[in-house]
Amino acid sequence: MTPLRLRMTQDMQLRNFAPGSVSVYVDCVARFARHFAKSPESLGPEDVRAFLLHLIEQRRVSWSYYNTHLQALRFLYNVTLGRPAALEHLVCPRQPKRLPVVLSPDELTRFFASVGSLKHRASLMTAYAAGLRVAEVATLRIADIDSHRMVLRVQQGKGRKDRYVMLSPVLLEILRAYWKAARPQTWLFPNPAGDGPLTPSAVGKACRRAHRASGLEKHVTVHTLRHSFATHLLEAGTDLRTIQVLLGHDSPRTTAVYTHVSPAAVRATVSPLDRLDLRSGTGPRP
Repeated sequence: MTPLRLRMTQDMQLRNFAPGSVSVYVDCVARFARHFAKSPESLGPEDVRAFLLHLIEQRRVSWSYYNTHLQALRFLYNVTLGRPAALEHLVCPRQPKRLPVVLSPDELTRFFASVGSLKHRASLMTAYAAGLRVAEVATLRIADIDSHRMVLRVQQGKGRKDRYVMLSPVLLEILRAYWKAARPQTWLFPNPAGDGPLTPSAVGKACRRAHRASGLEKHVTVHTLRHSFATHLLEAGTDLRTIQVLLGHDSPRTTAVYTHVSPAAVRATVSPLDRLDLRSGTGPRP
């Protein structure tokens, strides 16, 4: 590890960055250095600009990918190198707003039936039943299942926060059947070696395999299951504040996206056209 990488890593650790964020930021800066085959210490504002243009014009990356690199470089220059003026002219572009993909109950049934492995079927059902992020599913422990209180404990989720989510009775039976077959010890979903949890990428790969096998036309990821969980709760009448707590959102504005994606909420809204008495032409109906 180079002295600069070590210093940047330590700077993020001092600010209590999550290990995943540290790894992503370090990889972004390493990519920047490889592009010029030079240390970032010898590169300046024009080099940063050229690299970001390369990401957009040559690699055609998403705006999310672009922003992650910009934030990593901003941290490097502002904090680790102490040169905040280097990036002061660069701003994060506004990302296009897209509604999340949501699966219907029939599509979810078809999807889960296409998961070949008992372990992966249980892990993906857990993601939907509790609205968990992929990393939260992968790192669940046996001790996180509280069948007496019927809750799952999510330890150190996004933002380094613990939270509780409901434990579905149906999910509990599925997990019990899985435990009897696999006998996991510490981690609910251990890796093949049995010495740690599954990686988020392994859960993601299982999801992609099931998606291909299901033949569903919609794009499906583990996060799609989380979106479906929130939307289906909203359609069942659960208030937004409860959904916010279950999802672990800091802001209610993040949760509010589901008010725009719920078909039930859209269908329940009466169009002003329906109030017109078009037969008589006399104006609104009583």
